[in-house]
Amino acid sequence: MRNNLSSKIALTHIPERYYKPTNAYEQSLLTRYEKIPTQIFPAAGDAAEVIAKAIVKELKQAQSKSKSYVLAVSGGDTPSNVFELLVKYHKEEGISLSNLHIFPLYEFYPLTDVHQGVSARIREEFVAHVDMPNGNLHAIDTFSVSESTEKESRRYEQEIADLGGIDLVILGIGREGTIALNMPGAMSTSITRLVTLDKTSREEAMTTFNALDAVPQTAITAGLSVIFKAKKIYLLALGEDKAKMIKETVEGDCSVLLPASQLQMIPQAKVLVDLQAASQLTRISHPWLVTSCDWDDKLIRRAIVWLCDLTGKPILKLTNKDYAEHGLNELITKFGSAYNVNIKIFNDIQHTITGWPGGKPNADDSNRPERATPYPKRVIVFSPHPDDDVISMGGTFRRLVVQGHDVHVAYQTSGNIAVGDEEVIRYVSYLRNVCEHLGQEDSPVMKRALDIRNYLLNEKKEGSIETPEVRFMKGTIRREEARTACRFVGIEQDDHVHFLDLPFYETGAIKKGDLTQADVDIIKELICKVKPHQMFVAGDLADPHGTHKVCLDAILAAIDQVKHEEWYQECKVWMYRGAWAEWEIDHIEMAVPMSPEEVRFKRNSILKHQSQMESAPFLGNDERLFWQRAEERNRATADLYSRLGLASYEAIEAFVEYHPVD
Repeated sequence: MRNNLSSKIALTHIPERYYKPTNAYEQSLLTRYEKIPTQIFPAAGDAAEVIAKAIVKELKQAQSKSKSYVLAVSGGDTPSNVFELLVKYHKEEGISLSNLHIFPLYEFYPLTDVHQGVSARIREEFVAHVDMPNGNLHAIDTFSVSESTEKESRRYEQEIADLGGIDLVILGIGREGTIALNMPGAMSTSITRLVTLDKTSREEAMTTFNALDAVPQTAITAGLSVIFKAKKIYLLALGEDKAKMIKETVEGDCSVLLPASQLQMIPQAKVLVDLQAASQLTRISHPWLVTSCDWDDKLIRRAIVWLCDLTGKPILKLTNKDYAEHGLNELITKFGSAYNVNIKIFNDIQHTITGWPGGKPNADDSNRPERATPYPKRVIVFSPHPDDDVISMGGTFRRLVVQGHDVHVAYQTSGNIAVGDEEVIRYVSYLRNVCEHLGQEDSPVMKRALDIRNYLLNEKKEGSIETPEVRFMKGTIRREEARTACRFVGIEQDDHVHFLDLPFYETGAIKKGDLTQADVDIIKELICKVKPHQMFVAGDLADPHGTHKVCLDAILAAIDQVKHEEWYQECKVWMYRGAWAEWEIDHIEMAVPMSPEEVRFKRNSILKHQSQMESAPFLGNDERLFWQRAEERNRATADLYSRLGLASYEAIEAFVEYHPVD
């Protein structure tokens, strides 16, 4: 099984010279907007490997001098890949880590369970697998410091000083530019201290504690002054969801409102990112501002859309002067005039628009994103959770059904942990009333239902793992909501609605299991049975909880195993977004417009998922409800098309085609 294929999706060809300049002159040109030395890697694992090798090299040097080596690490997922490599080096190459000392940069306060928190995770993922003495993990004590967090903070700093200071720091970055738990407003002079966590920081800790209410309100964190004294500082950021913060940290103003930006003042600081996290840096997103470009259709489209936004003009009104004044002379040289570029890009974007997402039968499809034949098509809409289909492509879903295609929906996970306890209590109470009305007060079902109700009301502890019975009831609620939405959209056949219940998801906790061949086989069995001409999959990699990415990886792994079969040669795979982000226009290959009536229909299909309205546990840091997010993103896409001089629609759903990785 090939895993993590989603990380290999290259929507745009990025020349290596943009992120790996060959000389100092090119480096200075490319990085002119960057205020922190930044190294970009084509793959996430490459960045972690650089840090791991630096640690091993310096560790050996310290060993040769009989000295300790002090590593400070952020919590969360950031150091995990580095730890994994260090464990590998220890086991396969015999690297000793006996002189390594680790200082977690923060710990939640108060903790009541020794298996929770940052230090517990480091013990489990790293210390238990190497020869580093347990005493070399310098945990912040948040179990027995109720008398004086100040005293514990000073003890922590003194231990660092006694070992000669921090040799290397691995930092992550939060959604608000937080480093360690130094939140917006933290000064560079801040010391180790007790802090009150804001909502965003607590949400980011949910994978550790399994529920927002179980995350402590406070924590002890190393201050910026402690971190900035380290001999080396690496800020490691991987994935598309980090791109916005990396852009602001590296190229924005230095401000206490963005703690990570204060690394601009620290000469020993360095940022390590993969291409996805670097995607908004100028040299990657707008390379024409810093160097000559290798122009392809997508980059030209991006440049023209940028120029339209800058000048406030639609595409067909751009002039030679507009191009010249904004650093795009290369396009005039390449095409001869603004008119030629404008016509090309206008037609290119116009041809993405179609009201026939399954292809228009008996029509010329040479300039359409989808083939006219075969008609009707067999279609599978994959949905990571039981509502992503209608949230992200409800309008397109409806059109596929109305236009006569054989549409199947496959819900990859049960989505059970996203159902609040009060929903189960409500349904159990309903069941109790029905049993009483029918004279079934003594039935086993009634008794078990009351036991579950009592457990949820009186016995369940915040953050505890969901029991199998509660998971079943929550999953059933979501199944029936999904069936209701499918009937509303027009799918009447039960055998066209598939609940895959992929095993990786069924842990009962926010933290999921690893993707395995068992997950892939379930998907492969379905697609080999249906043999679709079209598949729609979630490419929404900005999902903060990670389930969308794992679900996409499962589909891509299945595709990788069937891509040489005869039926697959007739299959197109379209990626949708919408729940957490939207495609940038330079990537859009199919745009399905919606009328005001269709937008209302889509909203109503989303509202069939009642458990995911106001009380849903995982709405993320976006305060809007999912139907509101979807509508506003779809309207924003339509508005952009209109501002570029194309037809004006109420809303547009956008798609990008996936091409299997070799």
